[in-house]
Amino acid sequence: MWRPYEEVRKHPPDFRVKYKFYSATENGRKMPPSQGYRSDFSYDDNDMEKIDLFAIHPEFEDENGNVILVRDSPVPLAGTARMWILFPEMRKLVHSARIKPGIIGYFMEGPRKVAIAEVIEIVGLHTNPLS
Repeated sequence: MWRPYEEVRKHPPDFRVKYKFYSATENGRKMPPSQGYRSDFSYDDNDMEKIDLFAIHPEFEDENGNVILVRDSPVPLAGTARMWILFPEMRKLVHSARIKPGIIGYFMEGPRKVAIAEVIEIVGLHTNPLS
């Protein structure tokens, strides 16, 4: 059973995305992840010489926008996720100015883009703790 981050962290997610995992033939994952997957996040505007990775983890939602509570089942290959910035000080230093609806980013495994994500909603980004 998955315990939602909102319950653990005592604040709402920073933002929400709609995502799509790339297939293995697109250099994506061979298998879809399960709830609790911890990828990094990268903005689309990185140049290929230097990719900035940020500790922003997804928490996957079902088709009704509820957190998926089953930990061991694969999540949908496309859907929505709540996004959690792991280092609170980064909200102010980087992300509060960059994250806006329509921004494109990627779920990253090392230097490899495994899913594309589009920001669809700002939730607690500007009100969540900064330290």
